[in-house]
Amino acid sequence: MQDASAPITHRRVLKIAAPIVLSNATVPILGAVDTGVVGQMGQAAPIGAVGVGAVILASIYWIFGFLRMGTTGLAAQARGAGDVVETRALLIRGLLLGAAAGLCFVIAQAAVFAGAFALSPASPEVEALTRSYLEIRIWGAPATIALFAVTGWLIAVERTRGVFILQIWMNGLNIVLDLWFVLGLGWGVEGVAIATLIAEWTGLALGLWLCREGFEGKIWRDWARIFDAERLRRMMQVNGDIMIRSVLLTGSFTTFLFVGADLGDVTLAANQVLLQFLEITAFALDGFAFSAEALVGGAVGARDRYQLRRASIMASQWGIGGAVVLGALFFLAGPALIDLMSTSPEVRLASRDYLFWAALAPVIGVASWMFDGIYIGATWTRAMRNAMIQSVAIYVVALFILVPSFGNHGLWAALMVLNIARGATMGWRYPKLEAQVA
Repeated sequence: MQDASAPITHRRVLKIAAPIVLSNATVPILGAVDTGVVGQMGQAAPIGAVGVGAVILASIYWIFGFLRMGTTGLAAQARGAGDVVETRALLIRGLLLGAAAGLCFVIAQAAVFAGAFALSPASPEVEALTRSYLEIRIWGAPATIALFAVTGWLIAVERTRGVFILQIWMNGLNIVLDLWFVLGLGWGVEGVAIATLIAEWTGLALGLWLCREGFEGKIWRDWARIFDAERLRRMMQVNGDIMIRSVLLTGSFTTFLFVGADLGDVTLAANQVLLQFLEITAFALDGFAFSAEALVGGAVGARDRYQLRRASIMASQWGIGGAVVLGALFFLAGPALIDLMSTSPEVRLASRDYLFWAALAPVIGVASWMFDGIYIGATWTRAMRNAMIQSVAIYVVALFILVPSFGNHGLWAALMVLNIARGATMGWRYPKLEAQVA
């Protein structure tokens, strides 16, 4: 494990970032295989069932993304402060919270599924298959949510190679079992669900082994420390702020899609194609934002203002470089990528009309991505939440002004305004963050 007090260098930033970027690259592959294997059944309903079921569970689990971010920031600070006991206690707190939340979903699964189907109704055949899928997958909820804490802790202690190993294991095993259960044994939709369930629980077992340092000695069983009221309150406050910020951010993108839908089916399809470019950007820049989380958290825990600034600058330099490369790639290779994602001439033409916005997005948005990482590492989550509230308000005004005058170009311009506002509002607060670290 990297010494928390070691100098912050470009090599150290890349050592954290590179495994995250590589592990993120495996995520879309799994989705493609899930769809592909059920597609071999020659029926539309199984494809729809797997898609709907995966979206329902992803939406539920997304709520607990705060557990990953909150664990990273708090554990990195405890590590930077040299507090081994608290560093390990945070892992146990996160695991217990994740397991408890997952167990609640298992117990309340009937109500959860009923609510999900009410919001996203499907044909009787698709709904029946989706229910079979969910009734198997829901038993993986405790493992999946607990894995957020595992991932957050591994990032905090700069063991992102472990995150990569974990992701490769889970996705690789899932793909192998998909092929065996569905194509070999003919288990259909249930086979896809069982494959994922096995991958989730074995992933948790592997994750706990990767975090074995957190269980050394008897420190991790210091229940008085783990359930300390003040530390639990702090953890809940940090996680609550992150959750509000994430809900607002997701709501902003949902609004983008809804407003685009009013501009016609072709425009909606073109926007959906181009949003995949933004998803690629997020996967790529996550690594550098995670570097900022771990390194900034360590600097704040050590009360080292110089290292805080150095971590922020170095991680951001790589983030900016990555954003420029992605922007150029999208601009140059965008037409070919569009053609891969759509065969419709109208959608291809419309996507090309708005491609320059997708090429600009990484460069315009990199400040917001990097400041998110910096603020999470510093657990300056209240400021991050407030900055998001201000940015969303600016975004809404931009939508009302730009869309009626410029149509879909105005919609994309409003999304750029949102990212500029996020970067600006957090950048404006950053000097105060540095001033509080001494």
